[in-house]
Amino acid sequence: MDDQSFDTHERLNKILPTLIFRTLLIALLLFIAAGAVHAATVDETFVGINEQLGSKIPLDTTFTDEAGKTVRLGDLITGPTIILPVYFNCANVCYNLQWGLAQVLPRIKSRPNENYRVISLSFDENDPPQLAAKFKRVYLTSMHTPFPEDGWRFLTGDAANIKKFTSAAGYGFQRKGRDFLHPSVSLIVTADGTIVRYLYGTTFLPKDLALALIEARDGTSGTTIRKIVDYCFIFDPEQKTYAFNLLRVSATIVILCTGSFLAFLMVTGRKRNQRTSSRK
Repeated sequence: MDDQSFDTHERLNKILPTLIFRTLLIALLLFIAAGAVHAATVDETFVGINEQLGSKIPLDTTFTDEAGKTVRLGDLITGPTIILPVYFNCANVCYNLQWGLAQVLPRIKSRPNENYRVISLSFDENDPPQLAAKFKRVYLTSMHTPFPEDGWRFLTGDAANIKKFTSAAGYGFQRKGRDFLHPSVSLIVTADGTIVRYLYGTTFLPKDLALALIEARDGTSGTTIRKIVDYCFIFDPEQKTYAFNLLRVSATIVILCTGSFLAFLMVTGRKRNQRTSSRK
């Protein structure tokens, strides 16, 4: 190794700790800023999901079913249950969510009303039971296969009971005129109301749904499939969609690049030291 290369390597070794420290500090600040932005969004708008895996929904809450009868939530949740927070006047996300589930339920092996139950629960206190009954007929008919009436219940309720449920589920929504800003998510709960999984979006894979029902049967909490998406994206209540989280992704890239650069310097430094020793 010539003197110039040796001097360059020595200077690099001296400034390397400072360089790494400053880079990691920048990445840490980006993470903190990203968290602050996300927290501010949730606090100001109350729209989004704060997952409560392992927590229980209030089974003592009461609602009105599609027939106009008062029902206790705990009397309906007697086994693995899929709960869809929706409002029945929603012609977009809520409709697609329930339609998507209706298309995949006939493709799973579990038997409705024996191995599981579905509940569409409206978070709009103005939704009447008649509207719930109308959409129950729509979705059961769309399956083109027999499905027990008691296997999918449609509930409406007052603001107090709705709030108890959504708060326990970590489900944040906000009224905008006649519509709502809200996330698109389904909850899977056990017979005692324990939340074991959140499924995001309006489409379902049969294997994901079947796995979630098995977890609910066994009482084991599963890792959310969309966690990596939640990490890179935050819910945008204005656009009713997920927005790219530039700060978090930037911080991740900085850390990965720093680690790769450090590993490169360590490897090349060892090789140079070995060549220097062999020449001596």
